[in-house]
Amino acid sequence: MNQDTINLVQQYYAAFNAGDMDTFLSLLTDDVIHDINQGERQIGKEAFTQFMACMNNNYKEELVDMVIMATPDGKRAAAEFVVLGEYLQTDEGLPEAAGQTYRLPAGAFFEIRDNKVARISNYYNLQDWIAQVNS
Repeated sequence: MNQDTINLVQQYYAAFNAGDMDTFLSLLTDDVIHDINQGERQIGKEAFTQFMACMNNNYKEELVDMVIMATPDGKRAAAEFVVLGEYLQTDEGLPEAAGQTYRLPAGAFFEIRDNKVARISNYYNLQDWIAQVNS
């Protein structure tokens, strides 16, 4: 179970890095819970799909230095990584975009059900990101 969960999270991030949104979204339950960093909780694959469309429009990101851990029963997992990004278009309520690059430590917590992601909670330091794109 533990290794299956680690493999699932690896697939999830490999699809993200490849820009393969079909595979990425296929790894989610239909009722996936998405806790947005310092934001709201969204529920459902459709809401997650819309969120990712906005992200892919405004940012180009690659996740590196990935470390994935899972509970022995495989029901929960965590990942720590570094986001290498480029701010492409201004996101509402955030600084103006001008192609700024950033390097941001981040993490995520997962709940797994039926070998799919049932919850993803992302965390990073928003003030660090703002300072990087404002410099």
